[in-house]
Amino acid sequence: MNAALQALSNCPPLTHFFLDCGGLARTDKKPAICKSYLKLMTELWHKSRPGSVVPTGLFQGIKTVNPTFRGYSQQDAQEFLRCLMDLLHEELKEPVVELEDAHPMSVEDSMEEDKSQSDVGFQTCESCGTCDKTENDAIFKPVLEDPAETTMLIQDDDNNSIASKDWQKEKIPSNKLKQTNSMEDLEKDVHTASEATECLNNQGTVKVQIHGRFSEYISDVHMNDISAAQTSSSNEGMNSRLSNSPPKSFPSCSSLAPVHKKVSTVSSPKRKKRKKYRSVISDIFDGTIISSVQCLTCDRLSVTLETFQDLSLPIPGKEDLAKLHSASHQTSLVKAGSCGEAYAPQGWIAFFMEYFKRCFRFVVSCVPSWFWGPVVTLQDCLAAFFARDELKGDNMYSCGRCKKLRNGVKFCKVQKFPEILCIHLKRFRHELMFSTKIGTHVSFPLEGLDLQPFLAKDSPAQIVTYDLLSVICHHGTASSGHYIAYCRNNLNNLWYEFDDQSVTEVSESTVQNAEAYVLFYRKSSEEAQRERRRISGLLNMMEPSLLQFYVSRQWLNKFKTFAEPGPISNNDFLCMHGGVPPHKANFIEDLVVMLPQNIWDNLYSRYGGGPAVNHLYVCHTCQIESERIEKRRKNELEMFIRLNRAFQEEESPSTFYCISMQWFREWEGFVKAKDNDPPGPIDNAKIAVTKCGNAVLKQGADSGQISEETWNFLQSIYGGGPEIILRPPVPPVEPDILQTEEKIELETHGL
Repeated sequence: MNAALQALSNCPPLTHFFLDCGGLARTDKKPAICKSYLKLMTELWHKSRPGSVVPTGLFQGIKTVNPTFRGYSQQDAQEFLRCLMDLLHEELKEPVVELEDAHPMSVEDSMEEDKSQSDVGFQTCESCGTCDKTENDAIFKPVLEDPAETTMLIQDDDNNSIASKDWQKEKIPSNKLKQTNSMEDLEKDVHTASEATECLNNQGTVKVQIHGRFSEYISDVHMNDISAAQTSSSNEGMNSRLSNSPPKSFPSCSSLAPVHKKVSTVSSPKRKKRKKYRSVISDIFDGTIISSVQCLTCDRLSVTLETFQDLSLPIPGKEDLAKLHSASHQTSLVKAGSCGEAYAPQGWIAFFMEYFKRCFRFVVSCVPSWFWGPVVTLQDCLAAFFARDELKGDNMYSCGRCKKLRNGVKFCKVQKFPEILCIHLKRFRHELMFSTKIGTHVSFPLEGLDLQPFLAKDSPAQIVTYDLLSVICHHGTASSGHYIAYCRNNLNNLWYEFDDQSVTEVSESTVQNAEAYVLFYRKSSEEAQRERRRISGLLNMMEPSLLQFYVSRQWLNKFKTFAEPGPISNNDFLCMHGGVPPHKANFIEDLVVMLPQNIWDNLYSRYGGGPAVNHLYVCHTCQIESERIEKRRKNELEMFIRLNRAFQEEESPSTFYCISMQWFREWEGFVKAKDNDPPGPIDNAKIAVTKCGNAVLKQGADSGQISEETWNFLQSIYGGGPEIILRPPVPPVEPDILQTEEKIELETHGL
């Protein structure tokens, strides 16, 4: 656990998010792992931090959720990382509503028009392997004497501290919340003043005073220091507040409003909402792979898109390595030979000289492996993962067009690389009776990992070069061992070894000779660093500004830590109507940072996005909707309690209705305000089987029993089904009792 947490702690985008946006680490879900992680990061990176920190709260929370990590048996560091990041994502995820066409063309249909198999490719990235982990290790930090540390770490003085607001979490960086007014609505009401007002609100004109200044926020991001007098003079005497109403529009002065987003009046096809979730985890670690399978009979191309948070790479053996090198060698010759026009002026002599030169290089590269075993590089592992796989024999492809098993070929490429790439080397093999560890040394670069060969042809990615942040190493066997981590400190660019209570500065050669198990790489961009320095220079100018703009604190964290921050997105503090959601109004200062006009203009011209905001107000529409939802929750919950109490008081009910507990838990989360959205229709399909045309309860199904009145109540609201009715068996009556009752009835009639 110590090695895994140290590796994550030295990932600047994630750590800066918790330190600068900590106020956003809000969750009602148990065991509140995000709050424990926030506390740990604050202690680790505080200027007056202790010599060591024991993450007891975080450890206890993970044990509560995942029984695998209970006790003192050794566990796998990579599995611990996956568990921790999944929990952080679940606690801090936020919905992102996208508009999509009502009848979108499927990826497969669109790809059938172009059968070229060099366009795309995709494969699921599995994460496997179990090993060992020391559960209760303490977390230690190196003692830094660098003077720059005083400006990068959290200060004791609140006036000079970097924003240590708590916050976290997701999953689509550039696909943000769209505006709710459709183009049809804009065209319908374009001549009304109220629509003009709403359009301006959606574009987000802004005005409200918040204490958080942009200059204070980014002063710790490798930028020039700015005096406190310059950054805070305009804020003195101002009280932050939210307006109760949107800004009113004045037709005669509407042209003076700064408009940064153009609204098209061209009618668009009907669209429907599609809900996704994002978090800081998904923003940082999520990438996309595109996998293609081509039928060799009909040339049909089936394409799949999947999201990954780590790449689990195989370590090729000697034979596999020879095939990879041979394949790459032949590919390079084919590529060279295919360019006939390039070799035509030089003649055949130059061609054969180039051919033999390449053959000589290939043989020389293989000589060391004949004497000292295979030399495996990280590029070899990546090439093995992305290599084409022939589907034949027992592994034939079921073609949807041929409706038969056919020979095929499967290949994959990366459509979108994450900001931080997590690579897991599959060192452990698990057989039926035993497990083994692959001890092959895999060499990896500290800087300049080039992933261009594995990028899809139509990918929009621009930065494909990565620098190493941290390495987790395992020493020992498959059944027992010990983890250590090598991490590069972002403050002084020195490497440190974290071995439980021991923290030691090490050289780069020591890191390169490590037996890597999990590696964290970060996108490298000199242009992003230059842009930060340029914005810092603009802050020093402190031009007088007539307008103040509000920008998402989360996006600004991306700006100062991401190589590709993407378009400006203010939708994390705005609702779909352009106002502040009521449930976020109380902590709006944790969500936004105020910018002067010259900084906003430069950021907007460079990154685009928006909407522009200089007035913050609580959305009246969302307020009404929130009150309606709260009233609905209260009514449904009270009615269910009343009906269920009556059902429990019945001594021998004649019928029971079964309901899926999966659906019931979703409904319970909604009425108890744990989830914002109501569940869909009742879905009993997973607990029902059909017998003689009737739906009966599946044996061992996850179901509950409710009364007929309760079923009718829920079904009238949500619909769905099917009905699953249970009737308790009637106990048999003894014959002697029946005869006695008949005699009594006859005597009674006689009288």
